[in-house]
Amino acid sequence: MWACITALSYMYMVSAWGGYVFITNLVPLHAFVLVLMQRYSHRLYVSYSVWFIMGLLLSMQVPFVGFQPVRTSEHMAAAGTFLLLQAYSFLSYLRTKVSSEQFKALFVYAVILSAGAVFTGVVALTYLGYVAPWSGRFYSLWDTGHLDADIWMHLDAHLTFFYVATLFEISKSPHCILMKIAGIWLCIKNVNDERVFIVLYAVFAPYFAGSCIRADPDLDPSLSGKKNKKLYDKAGKVRLPKEKEELSLGMNLKSVTVFTLLIMLLLFVVHCTWVTSSAYSSPSVVLASQNSDGSRNILDDFREAYYWLRRNTAPDARVMSWWDYGYQIAGFSNRTTLVDNNTWNNSHIAMVGKAMSSNESRAYEIMRSLDVNYVLVIFGGLIGYSGDDINKFLWMVRIAEGEHPNEIKESNYFSDAGAYKVDREASDTMLNCLMYMMSYYRFGEVQLDFRMPRGYDRTRGAEIGRKDISFKHLEEAFTSNHWLVRIYKVKPLDNRQQAKQKPKFSKLHKNYRYISKKTERKKKGYIKNKSSIVRGSKTVATGSAAK
Repeated sequence: MWACITALSYMYMVSAWGGYVFITNLVPLHAFVLVLMQRYSHRLYVSYSVWFIMGLLLSMQVPFVGFQPVRTSEHMAAAGTFLLLQAYSFLSYLRTKVSSEQFKALFVYAVILSAGAVFTGVVALTYLGYVAPWSGRFYSLWDTGHLDADIWMHLDAHLTFFYVATLFEISKSPHCILMKIAGIWLCIKNVNDERVFIVLYAVFAPYFAGSCIRADPDLDPSLSGKKNKKLYDKAGKVRLPKEKEELSLGMNLKSVTVFTLLIMLLLFVVHCTWVTSSAYSSPSVVLASQNSDGSRNILDDFREAYYWLRRNTAPDARVMSWWDYGYQIAGFSNRTTLVDNNTWNNSHIAMVGKAMSSNESRAYEIMRSLDVNYVLVIFGGLIGYSGDDINKFLWMVRIAEGEHPNEIKESNYFSDAGAYKVDREASDTMLNCLMYMMSYYRFGEVQLDFRMPRGYDRTRGAEIGRKDISFKHLEEAFTSNHWLVRIYKVKPLDNRQQAKQKPKFSKLHKNYRYISKKTERKKKGYIKNKSSIVRGSKTVATGSAAK
């Protein structure tokens, strides 16, 4: 019953949050560690099997997920653990039927054959394309200090968090760490199956919370104080401490303990208030920074651009942008967007990514098919804003390649050395794509400092590779004060398209006379024995005849 309830909860988490992959891999890890600790039991086999089968079927009912649980590498750990438990249960059954020596030999051969078969099957399915390889998000989660992590962390909720920011969150409340360590020690001291999961969660949650802000909620339960080890036993059976287990403490010691806990809680409230006021109070459309003299610098480019859209575009205008800004454009500007954070159709998002990744002519065809009137991009090269569309661009390419592999190739956007560049080393495909052209249009004329060349990108720390950018089908409509938001208008089709080749007309002379080529003398031809009409005079009747 508890396994069924867990599967239903898992299905709700899959439909609500993309971070369900953390739980998808943590539950199999718990089962695998129990097997290694020789704590395998029939209860573990039944509960995990029921959870895996029901959770797999229920998660596939979510439209956005679909067949990902059986076709992506992130879910293969759960399937592998399921097969491992089946094999372990079968070997446990054989152990009661054969001798110990025969069982040892059979166990060794079974482990080698099973591991080889699983590894070969996964590699073969991945090579044939039935199972998708590890994604960039998975690599970024494992390597939390990856230098290119900001490429995929394209949302404000995906901004790099790292361990420095983690310590910033809890620096003023060290009692959280102390209570967490004490709780882990209590769970390990008297370990059971349930407490193994608590320990694994407490160990892995801080690691993955260091990858992005969006995974920060995973850290909260692990930081909660595990003050009583008996409150973490079997589900549904909360064991309260008995009266005889209470220690005989004096009133003075109890009062000091209660007073200390109250002070710690008050300090935690003060810390949370300070963190939210200094780091999280600014709205996402207003960027605030602090100058060297302590004064605040407000960047109001987002609100300025959205207000311009609302005042200077038609009410039925369609704006194409990456899906991060869909809600903001719809809310502030009241304009229709192609994709937003609630777009479940991956092919629709891929079409926008394809337009951004193509050259201007091909992108114009896509935009005309989607009835796009304006295109909005975020560019941070002037002020050093790292959350711009150039840093997110590789994910646009990857999503577009998933739906249109024949036209978009991620490898075409890397330099010859295999690096993601915007300078002279960038590939021709990168230099001619629509995203690059819209971001760096007229930027080659800007010189930020006498020590820097024209067109120096502060975010990427490089001089752009193409400065002579011009448009045929687009025109610049708006650029914010700090060049953070750039809006382009899509030109309508020409009323009369110019011919690619001019028609060739023969030069006719005024005194032109037709000359036949039928005779050698080049004289005008004639028809032989042509009948002719001879004009005659009309006969007049005589007088007698008239009578």
